[in-house]
Amino acid sequence: MTTYVALLHSIVLGAGRRVVMADLRETVESAGFRSPRTLVATGNLVFDADDETVADVEAALETAFARDFGKHVDIIARAAEDWIALAAGNPFSDASASDAPNIVVRVMRTPLSKDVLPGLQRRCTDGEKIRIVNGDLWIYFPGKPSTSRLLSVLTAKRLGVGTLRNWNTVSGLRDMIGV
Repeated sequence: MTTYVALLHSIVLGAGRRVVMADLRETVESAGFRSPRTLVATGNLVFDADDETVADVEAALETAFARDFGKHVDIIARAAEDWIALAAGNPFSDASASDAPNIVVRVMRTPLSKDVLPGLQRRCTDGEKIRIVNGDLWIYFPGKPSTSRLLSVLTAKRLGVGTLRNWNTVSGLRDMIGV
């Protein structure tokens, strides 16, 4: 058995409708996975399954989600040990605890190449820093992330399928795994 982390790209279903986490846990169980747990109401899951490829886990979750909620949502999954490695790879771990909401990772389905860094760095302002660690894009926003020019280029069309999570969420999921 393996523990997995899964991240939904969006929990907004349209017209003011959001995914309720209890319903999401039921969907995960209906897809054949066990003991689903959620972290905050933003589409962060930890669950157990037989040893499966991450691609199979993502496909099963996306199919079940579309069936139950009537909308396709990209879902990024990682085996527990890969999530632990992601958290350990935080290149901004020396920042203060108060900076945790301003440290963000774009967890990628397909690893990013370092070739994308120059184009992204041109968008960085006001001391923003970016790093690619094991194919995921880490960002340090010294100001409010929502005001950054960088956000407009962090799209699936430009970078591939991925989703953003802040350091509090990353470390919270790591703790849920039991590390």
